[in-house]
Amino acid sequence: MDPVAWLLADDADPAIRAQALRDLSRASTAEVAGERSRIPLEGWGSALLDRQGSTGDFGGVDDESERWRFDLYSLIQLRLLRPDPADARVRAAIELVRDRVTWGPWHDESPFFAGETEPCINGNALAIGAYFSGAASSSATPDGVAVIEGTVSEPLVARLLSEQLPDGGWNCEAPDGSSVGSFHSTICVLDGLLEYEKAGGVQAVDAIAARHRGEEYLLERSLFLSRRTGEIVDPVMTHFAFPYRWRYDVLRGLDHFVAALPGAREGGAVDARLAPALDLVQRRRSADGRWSLGAAAGAGAGVGAGADADAAAAESLGEESEYQVPMEPAGGAPSRWNTLRSLRALRWAGRA
Repeated sequence: MDPVAWLLADDADPAIRAQALRDLSRASTAEVAGERSRIPLEGWGSALLDRQGSTGDFGGVDDESERWRFDLYSLIQLRLLRPDPADARVRAAIELVRDRVTWGPWHDESPFFAGETEPCINGNALAIGAYFSGAASSSATPDGVAVIEGTVSEPLVARLLSEQLPDGGWNCEAPDGSSVGSFHSTICVLDGLLEYEKAGGVQAVDAIAARHRGEEYLLERSLFLSRRTGEIVDPVMTHFAFPYRWRYDVLRGLDHFVAALPGAREGGAVDARLAPALDLVQRRRSADGRWSLGAAAGAGAGVGAGADADAAAAESLGEESEYQVPMEPAGGAPSRWNTLRSLRALRWAGRA
């Protein structure tokens, strides 16, 4: 089977087709834009936008303690679909979030794009706000003015920059005494800083420096290995989840470097410390050239994981699924998302 043809098949969601056209084919800019324009109108993008209520929330309105999860995870998923921020339906949804959605009474009704207290959450809020500002989009105005104002919080950026730990990472448990970075918190902040830089934020110089330190935190660990022992830090990291939320895994780490260092596609050097992560992705490829989603039974064999890790991965992948629009089943079925993301990373690294 030709995996790229499968990604571009008529039954593939427009979000898949648009990214496959952009990253894995020789499609024109117009072809990519045409496919991208379908994302808010059909498939997963339309289903996600349909969930939004008149108050801007995406669910959980009857349970104040759960509402923020629906809002955050739905908006993370929407960003991962990569619709055009200038699309009328997308713009209306984001403006409603900006004007109506808060983090609830536990955070003094802080507006969604102002964030709350944890870097793993705030990094995602920044990534969402910066992406949907439209400042980095081809549809933004020629002078760089954002399509949507008020979605990027400079105080939030300053807070995240101030919370970086000496080892270059971030950790939501730092207020409780943790002095070392967390893969989970770090990747969330790195994604936020990268989107912020692309949007031309006023603290971009400091954000770039912080991002480079955070990326070094991951590179020093080859994205999933202990600096001290060389062993896998957590076998669950070797199971590729999508859409992701706050958890880290190896393919999510590679996603970040592909987005942060596009020069590798033009023959630029790929850091040698990424080799173990790329090797893992290659090993996870099935005989028909595709990748699965999450963990199939025994999928950890050969990478230091086993049945216990598979069970933990399945639990971690499924426990928050109700907050997002279902896209693909986990558990070993071929996944268009993971096939797209894996092929993109391997091509970026010159391995496919």
